[in-house]
Amino acid sequence: MANYLDVFSLTGKVSIVTGGGRGIGFGIAKALAGAGSDLVLVARTESQLKEAADFVSKEYGRHVETISADLSNPDSLKKIVSHTINRFGRIDILVNNAGSNIRKSYLEVTPEEYDTIMQIQLKSAYFLAQATAKEMVKAGRGKIVNLASLTSKIAVPNISIYGAAKGGIFSLTKSMAVELAPHNINVNAVAPGYVRTFMTEAAFKDKDRCEWMLSRIPLGKFGTPEDIGNTALFLASPASDYITGEVIFVDGGWMAA
Repeated sequence: MANYLDVFSLTGKVSIVTGGGRGIGFGIAKALAGAGSDLVLVARTESQLKEAADFVSKEYGRHVETISADLSNPDSLKKIVSHTINRFGRIDILVNNAGSNIRKSYLEVTPEEYDTIMQIQLKSAYFLAQATAKEMVKAGRGKIVNLASLTSKIAVPNISIYGAAKGGIFSLTKSMAVELAPHNINVNAVAPGYVRTFMTEAAFKDKDRCEWMLSRIPLGKFGTPEDIGNTALFLASPASDYITGEVIFVDGGWMAA
């Protein structure tokens, strides 16, 4: 009798994870590697990439390539895809996780700040997925997982650019899913709730804000990078083969309350 858990196996697969050196990206990288996937981790900071790659290789015995890249540079996106194809000969899974944020009043945001955040959060995800999808079309299969957010659907003060970008990810995920479905490419998104990472640390250092956030979560606890990684694994695995165009909120019940 076959092991039913085989539907979650990624043995023999190759995954690209952007922003994979720390936080949620690292949590996703561990989940995919733990299920058997080899990895290409992408981030700007080489030291973080090396530390993440060494951990994954030692803990899960997977081959891990690292690419230090500025995702705001279109040439970097082509480099990521070409390096992965040259090294592994295939791309099965792309996780668009890399992101950045700025906390600032809407009335004070500059065009330069807008462009910086949008470039990383939305434009790079759009065009890296496009370049990756072209390889997946040739192969006749693939899984793309985007990272959305609570702010894809709700407003949070002082992060208007981030919210606009994540709203774009929500819509983009559905558009991509429809257009790529004929090529057997599934496109879905994970929308994390409040997870403590380097990027969200400012919110967690504010005691009053932290108490307010916790009061809105029915499960009464914050999420972890591993919570997001487990959901990304599901969407990357054969277990989700009949799911596309969905945005799954992993938020402890916030959106249900």
